[in-house]
Amino acid sequence: MHIPEDLKYSKDHEWVRLSGTIARVGITDYAQDALGDVVFVQLPASGTEVSAGQSCSEVESTKSVSDIYVPVSGSITNVNNLLSESPNLINSDPYGDGWIMEIEVSDLSSVAELLDSANYRQFVEG
Repeated sequence: MHIPEDLKYSKDHEWVRLSGTIARVGITDYAQDALGDVVFVQLPASGTEVSAGQSCSEVESTKSVSDIYVPVSGSITNVNNLLSESPNLINSDPYGDGWIMEIEVSDLSSVAELLDSANYRQFVEG
């Protein structure tokens, strides 16, 4: 299980890469492995105001359908349209080309509430 040290993580298995006030968000390697082969991603709409913990999209796999939860509050500024044609990018490159959305973070202190890599690893390994 790959857990990059430079990211923050939610207990809902989303990752956050912060660049200034923009948070790029995707699901973790642990989550994509648990889902199995991703066959469809419902992308959220750009411009949508979201609150941390809110469900904003879904990922459908050969095993199940899972909600994607927003790890930080703000406004969705960009979505990864590549996932419409190639949803399997979530499986093959969850921390790179498999990102789902970008959010303009409205409260940067909310990022500090997320888990670092060591705490996320401890969380998933129980």
